[in-house]
Amino acid sequence: MKKCKCKCGCKILKLLAKLFGVLLLANVALFVVFFFDLDGKLLFHVVEPFLKKHYDNMERKDTLKTPYDVAKYVKPDYDK
Repeated sequence: MKKCKCKCGCKILKLLAKLFGVLLLANVALFVVFFFDLDGKLLFHVVEPFLKKHYDNMERKDTLKTPYDVAKYVKPDYDK
């Protein structure tokens, strides 16, 4: 192999080769995540139990104990 006379051209080619390698590895990693549905498994096994634990322990207003007065909120059309 001949040595390149200009050092700038060789540096650019090495940089482009490294960039291509990094992009190729990123593409392979994203394909593996997609193929094995790793993002969905992470959400199902890690995030969802955490959210269930958090939101199931929240205090809520009991809607069955609140009074419901139909005449107060609903005005029927036939009472004209």
